[in-house]
Amino acid sequence: MRVLVQRVTSASVSVDGTVVGAIRPASQGLVALVGVTHSDTEATARRLAEKLWQLRILDDERSAADIGAPILVVSQFTLYANTIKGRRPTWNAAAPGAVAEPLVTAFAETLRGLGADVGTGVFGADMRVELVNDGPVTVMLEL
Repeated sequence: MRVLVQRVTSASVSVDGTVVGAIRPASQGLVALVGVTHSDTEATARRLAEKLWQLRILDDERSAADIGAPILVVSQFTLYANTIKGRRPTWNAAAPGAVAEPLVTAFAETLRGLGADVGTGVFGADMRVELVNDGPVTVMLEL
């Protein structure tokens, strides 16, 4: 599982012109783009969610847990693109939807269980993500 995290001052995700998830933090929040591969498990999803919740990338080396920062979770199979050969990416390392969707859901639910205010996209939908990156700060999480 890979989670590309961006520190933001605002973010939203829309499907067919309708906002389906958004965060409007008082100061800072996080956008988590979540990619799943074939070997990932629910335990992997839980551990990465816990890591994200405690990750000290907000101002003054604080975490989302420290300030109750909201998190927008968006599925992103393209994090597993293979671009080694040629000019056309392959997606063989990305888990199929039937495997990935429950793990992205487990990731978001774990964050909620930890106390996070979580917005989400719609798995498999053609989504438009808008965000204002703060810093900019962008970090890749993997286990």
